[in-house]
Amino acid sequence: MHTLRTLAAALAAAAGMTSLAHAADPAYFTQTDDMRMTRDAQGVLLVEMNTGGGPFTFTAKAHEAFVDAFYRISRDRDNKIVILTGKGGQWMGDIDFASFGDVSDPDVWSKVHDEGTQIVENIANIRVPMICAVEGKGWVHTEYCALANVIVAGAGATFDDAPHFAGGIVPGDGIFTTWSYRMGPTRAEALLLDPKPFTAAQARDYGLVSDVVPDGQAVTKARELAARYLAKPEVTRRDTRTLFIQPIKLALIQQTGYGLSLEGGSAAALAKSMKAAKQ
Repeated sequence: MHTLRTLAAALAAAAGMTSLAHAADPAYFTQTDDMRMTRDAQGVLLVEMNTGGGPFTFTAKAHEAFVDAFYRISRDRDNKIVILTGKGGQWMGDIDFASFGDVSDPDVWSKVHDEGTQIVENIANIRVPMICAVEGKGWVHTEYCALANVIVAGAGATFDDAPHFAGGIVPGDGIFTTWSYRMGPTRAEALLLDPKPFTAAQARDYGLVSDVVPDGQAVTKARELAARYLAKPEVTRRDTRTLFIQPIKLALIQQTGYGLSLEGGSAAALAKSMKAAKQ
């Protein structure tokens, strides 16, 4: 009987510990359907963009949710390192344009404009080292990735800017700003005006990617880097990120709002031309 009581007490204690561990996760970890967030005991936050647990398709719903998600990540001092990646062997390869509605409507675009500006500024305000781990397609919103300190890519990963000039709109949402900073404006302009996928090896040669690893190993490599960073004092880590991100942050403040205004005008012009073609 004593043994049974002891076992019951141990099981109850274990259940309590599990409950406490689960309760320790902040509420925002589960508030964004398109982001799966897990944090290990060392404070390394893994953010996995996904749609239904599989490869992520970017939508208007995600565009809205990401504003608050990145803000909360930036405010949580229990996050010591942030790793941003995608589920299902893809970083981000598709976008659901229809979900945004009539982008020629000023009211619709005003919301897109505000959210787009806030997302990149909130990522830039993450004040701990940030690593982007890319597998598969990095074809949409790679400015999020370019705001990381280090980009690790699987050997089969490809990069592109699929939604903008290829689709008939201005690349004004921060992609030009971040690509210019990482790869230089001459190369960024050429790639954005003639968009087509380029390889992880090319991205490394261009200066966008830091490490190319075997496919499926990008997050593993990111965790290895995170472990090295964690060996340094927390203030040093935070202030180094703050120093490194400051030039990009200033450029984003100067350019993104303006760029998204131009993008909105081009989106309206594209919608107008498409309507005329149907008549």
